[in-house]
Amino acid sequence: MPMDAREIERLIRVALPDAQVTIRDLAGDGDHYAATVVSESFRGKTRVQQHQLVYQALQGQMGGALHALALQTSAGPIPQIDA
Repeated sequence: MPMDAREIERLIRVALPDAQVTIRDLAGDGDHYAATVVSESFRGKTRVQQHQLVYQALQGQMGGALHALALQTSAGPIPQIDA
């Protein structure tokens, strides 16, 4: 059964309460998402360590209910994109 974007966001926020989380369904199938996660918890950590924190937050759902997650993490503010 596919994983809902709200559930992905909820799990990340439980593990990283200060996180700003944006989730996008890339294929409309509930299996392929992109996530941007900004958290002070990432400060001083490598990109790999940041991603590991997010994967841990997902409690083993990667590869099961959640097939693919394109992940962008940062300790700083979310960059503004001009239209």
